[in-house]
Amino acid sequence: MHSKIAELAKKYFSETVETRQYLHKHPELSFREYKTTEYIQSRLDELNIPYETPLETGCVGILKGGIESDKVVALRADIDALPILEEGTAKQGYISLNEGVAHCCGHDAHTANLLTVAKILSELRAEIEGTVLLVFQPGEEKLPGGGKLLTETGFLQKRKVDAIYGIHTSPMHRAGIVATKPGPLMASTSEFEVEVIGKGGHAARAHEAIDPIVLSSQFINAVQTIASRNVDPTEPVVVTIGRIEGGSAHNIIPENVKLWGTARTLSPETEELVIERLEAILRGITREAGGDYKFEFNRGYPAVINSEKEADLVLKSARKILGNDNVIELTKPVMAGEDFAFYQKEFPGAFFFVGSASKEADSEYPWHHPKYNVDDRFFETATPLMASLIFE
Repeated sequence: MHSKIAELAKKYFSETVETRQYLHKHPELSFREYKTTEYIQSRLDELNIPYETPLETGCVGILKGGIESDKVVALRADIDALPILEEGTAKQGYISLNEGVAHCCGHDAHTANLLTVAKILSELRAEIEGTVLLVFQPGEEKLPGGGKLLTETGFLQKRKVDAIYGIHTSPMHRAGIVATKPGPLMASTSEFEVEVIGKGGHAARAHEAIDPIVLSSQFINAVQTIASRNVDPTEPVVVTIGRIEGGSAHNIIPENVKLWGTARTLSPETEELVIERLEAILRGITREAGGDYKFEFNRGYPAVINSEKEADLVLKSARKILGNDNVIELTKPVMAGEDFAFYQKEFPGAFFFVGSASKEADSEYPWHHPKYNVDDRFFETATPLMASLIFE
């Protein structure tokens, strides 16, 4: 079966690349993927794979195998793009036509890959035992996450999914590499918003004001002590302030300053500690100076925690197809996040990385970089591996 799948993946390789380039040229933001959804549905229609639309965008293809069984396995791809102005000469032939919107995280590759996997499985459906659900999910890049919304519909639960698998391009690994691990693989991704409230005034008479810019700088510095002084050093945690706004002129002390940040953890207990410390630091700094604050913490995606059986199956299958030298069992988690975690709260599942980096393709930039790119050889690994999981 592996050789059959490999031959079909090779046969459709050029088509897969063309699909990815088409999707790359026509990106759409989270939960606005209307044309992308229409394109996916048209491709499923060509394959005579019925689909349903539990959400406003995205869809789930339902491929019934020729061997009667209650087994149900889901394969997931995310379809949305980012609000980024794309750059990069390596992509001149297929750079985004939607200015300010771009697939700079690899979701175009995920979608193209699953469409080809669907084509391969449709040709082999007589040999498939049970049902394959092809999940084309919207809104991975934006809270609350399409994965959360889809699981809340109960659509997958009603179909009694036995296992679910998801994939991601990886600029951390060269093309041809597969990397994953059982247990914690990716971090939870929560966001917080802060308003530091002071008292405005003239820059020359700062003693009459309560300067929220100074208080904000003290807060930013103190936040760094959460990881270094409050959390067990063996426990992964990242707290980052990514945006700050305040002031209107060089000689005016403003009334307030606003800050936005993210917290990444691998356990609910650590996240609770981060929330507690953030507000305690903020309260202490502002009120000691006579100011005040507003604090809002939005819980994002949970940590991606791979089921041991399913992660081992991915590693085992990858070694069969690629050989031991091209398979990495990770020892540490990645502190980026993924709403695939919501599926894993409902079903056994595994998420894994497939290398997409090379100098030739200028694809060594990190996720969300305006020059992010994917080496086409990603599909030489991703397509046969994902299709093979169904038969494994």
